[in-house]
Amino acid sequence: MIRVLLAEDQGMMRGALSLLLSMEEDIEVVAEAATGDQVLPQALATTPDIAVLDIEMPIRSGLEAAADLRRELPTCRILIVTTFGRPGYLRRAMEAGASGFLVKDGPVEQLAAAIRRVLAGEQVIDPGLAAAALRSGPNPLTDRERELLAAAANGATVSDLATRLFLSESTVRNYLSSAIQKTGTRNRIEAVRAATDHGWL
Repeated sequence: MIRVLLAEDQGMMRGALSLLLSMEEDIEVVAEAATGDQVLPQALATTPDIAVLDIEMPIRSGLEAAADLRRELPTCRILIVTTFGRPGYLRRAMEAGASGFLVKDGPVEQLAAAIRRVLAGEQVIDPGLAAAALRSGPNPLTDRERELLAAAANGATVSDLATRLFLSESTVRNYLSSAIQKTGTRNRIEAVRAATDHGWL
């Protein structure tokens, strides 16, 4: 049996996926997680063969949970599933140690087949997303620029950002200006939107 950990924050979706995967003769869902911080403890307790992780989860993202698993339980393969087919997400998922990346709009049979293929040592990537990732190129933002844009996403002022991140206001302005330039936008609101759309945040 293939032992699966399923991490999905929407209870109805998680329950449906668990039920449908459990109907496969060779798949057993041994653990479920509703938030990203639950993934590693559940995995350490149940030692699954593969973790199916949603990207957008509370507390810790699926990408952060994937990095946790890669570090603490390297025998567990990782398959990322997401509603949002953003090229930057694919790159970040691969960097976090994922062996597969699927967009959620496919049938459950596709997910089950991807689980088997990942365990057989293959990389499974949504073909449309792979093509988009090649077209979009690498993430141009530095870690600090990403951190500032993410913090600015909820409308924080330069002063708020400087206080929160222990930087001077001029340093914050410089990072934001650089991020705006790199995203080809006119202001930080547009920069946040562009970076989010590309999956860079």
